[in-house]
Amino acid sequence: MKLTLVAVGQRLPAWAETACGDYLGRLPNDWRVTLKAIKAEPRTQGLTVDALKAAEARRIEAAIPKGARRVVLDERGARLTTLHFAERLQAWQRDGRDVALLIGGPDGLDAALAAAADDAIRLSDLTLPHALARVLLAEALYRSWSVLAGHPYHRE
Repeated sequence: MKLTLVAVGQRLPAWAETACGDYLGRLPNDWRVTLKAIKAEPRTQGLTVDALKAAEARRIEAAIPKGARRVVLDERGARLTTLHFAERLQAWQRDGRDVALLIGGPDGLDAALAAAADDAIRLSDLTLPHALARVLLAEALYRSWSVLAGHPYHRE
């Protein structure tokens, strides 16, 4: 299973880049994550929020590997514990399809893109800045791998 993280926003603070790189770098080869940072649509006068999200959705669509399971990160997505997230990742792995994890821009994801997703999950009930969401997802992926591998990183 190949994991692709498609996220709107190209510039993260150095601390977030470092943290994401650290967690994703810990994953074994069969769990490698490719990060595709998508340019956010410029917030110019005259464009509606829906038009901005639609433009970003076109970029996201172009970055999703063909045939990949689409998983949106959304505040209305399923609440998962670490163990449930690990189980879901394991089920996706057994399914045999690659997985694309999608993080929208400041205004969220285009409604049509979100509706067409195979799955929707939430990272937190809190509103998170995008940089922190990427770090949280990277850590959650590493922690899930550690659970499935019997690695002692996760203690429950």
